[in-house]
Amino acid sequence: MELVLVSGLSGSGKSVALKALEDSGYLCVDNLPPGLVHALVSDLASRGEPRVAVSADARGADTIGAIPGVVDAERASGVDVRVLFLEASDASLVRRFSETRRPHPLARAGRTVEEAIAEERRLLAPIAEIGQRIDTSNLTPAQLRQAVQDVLAMDDSRLVLCLESFGFKAGVPLDADFVFDARFLPNPHYDPRLRPKTGKDPEVAKFLETETEALLLLEDIERLVVRWAPKFAQDRRAALTVAIGCTGGRHRSVYLIERLAERLRPQHALIVRHRDIDRGG
Repeated sequence: MELVLVSGLSGSGKSVALKALEDSGYLCVDNLPPGLVHALVSDLASRGEPRVAVSADARGADTIGAIPGVVDAERASGVDVRVLFLEASDASLVRRFSETRRPHPLARAGRTVEEAIAEERRLLAPIAEIGQRIDTSNLTPAQLRQAVQDVLAMDDSRLVLCLESFGFKAGVPLDADFVFDARFLPNPHYDPRLRPKTGKDPEVAKFLETETEALLLLEDIERLVVRWAPKFAQDRRAALTVAIGCTGGRHRSVYLIERLAERLRPQHALIVRHRDIDRGG
């Protein structure tokens, strides 16, 4: 039996993630109380159902704290459990609630949306610690569905390295464990020939390798990741996210992530993301 537990902040895209799981053949149950997870899994397993996905969030605030224990118990019984935790920046969540005109589930008289979000982060912190975190602040629904598919495709018996490029103009990814700043490198954006290209293009790679210290930075990042990734695996972490940023997230950071992936792929399970490659600037 495979069990995917989906949790995260209200407005972060859990319904999109659950739909992606349903499209992948998982039987999905929304907002199941933690105390019923074992009974559900046992019943479905007895009927030969191979995969189930369950969402749990702040709507069950009085029982949400039991989730880490439920995960440990199911794993001890032989169930293959994965935990996906979706999060987003406060600004993104406030904007989404404003656009949909829906109340926050923890809203009550005298509490602002920002205060409700802060309370929800506090309640869900123990789940965020054990889950594969996905920052949806700047993701489209299609990108989120792809991110979920990427996680499902990985071998969960190994630590997964998530390598992500981003632009500081759009904010630092919330799900990053290591963040490196490549903005000190000369920027290909200011070369009219290179501006429309990205870090995946040979012309940009040649510029960065001959005119900058990108290769030295790459070697230092690789050395740190190789040295410390095993420690995260020993801590039973499902994934380690390494994020490299530049100003716009299209040239320097993309190049570095692509080259880092080439170096690490022979030894590690990888997910590569370029969050802002399609943005201008």
